[in-house]
Amino acid sequence: MRIDLHAHSTASDGTDTPAELVRNAAAAGLDVVALTDHDTVGGYTEALAAVPHGLTLVTGMELSCRLDGIGMHMLAYLFDREEPELARERELVRDDRTPRAHAMIGKLRELGVDVTWEQVSRIAGEGSVGRPHIATALVELGVVPTVSDAFTPDWLADGGRAYAEKHELDPFEAIRLVKAAGGVTVFAHPAAVKRGRCVPESAIAELASAGLDGIEVDHMDHDSDTRARLRALAGELGLLATGSSDYHGSRKTCRLGEYTTDPEIYGEITRRATGAFPVPGAGGATGA
Repeated sequence: MRIDLHAHSTASDGTDTPAELVRNAAAAGLDVVALTDHDTVGGYTEALAAVPHGLTLVTGMELSCRLDGIGMHMLAYLFDREEPELARERELVRDDRTPRAHAMIGKLRELGVDVTWEQVSRIAGEGSVGRPHIATALVELGVVPTVSDAFTPDWLADGGRAYAEKHELDPFEAIRLVKAAGGVTVFAHPAAVKRGRCVPESAIAELASAGLDGIEVDHMDHDSDTRARLRALAGELGLLATGSSDYHGSRKTCRLGEYTTDPEIYGEITRRATGAFPVPGAGGATGA
């Protein structure tokens, strides 16, 4: 089985619609894909209607969190999408994205960049606006060559010249909320140092004690030494070690299935979950 547990659609900051994403996942030879848009499950219904035979869809979300001033992302799987407390918190995080984007655009304009809300809004479309949309605007304007090059201290990285904060969850609270909704939690790309500061391994140990289920080990932002270190840490802490592409369509260079999760680890995730179950495709819609 080929299992990719981290992919984004136009419901947040990917470039594939949810329906396109599941069709592209099947075309890439995946057996399982998780739709993990930022702070929203808005794309799930469309994705579910389009899942082709041979592909299984996992309910997911990537929650924005912050610990001791350091941004981090928490992947949540197979939770009850209607559980009210978790739904309320993700709405708070998502709704704060628009004023935050306006603040970042204002900072960029003060730095002499002729970016506008209209441009960023066009790029985001129906998705939940985020830094990758602003980064895409910087690429369009010729300020940086790629989206990744916008995530530096000069521009949009945490603490960067154009960075602005938004409402983010305490990760311990995120674990509690997801668990209460019957879900499973995995710390996304915990050692992606080129994105900015990372939480220390001592904090990962504390999160594990609080109920964290796993850490994302195999990821494009982790080199081979980092992956080996994280895999050993997962073993020491009794955490599941996952692998995922973090696919964003054409917005990033990663491909669906570039990194995958071991079937035994996936099986353990599904065994732990009580809020929802993976859904095998029933043929899906054929249109765009």
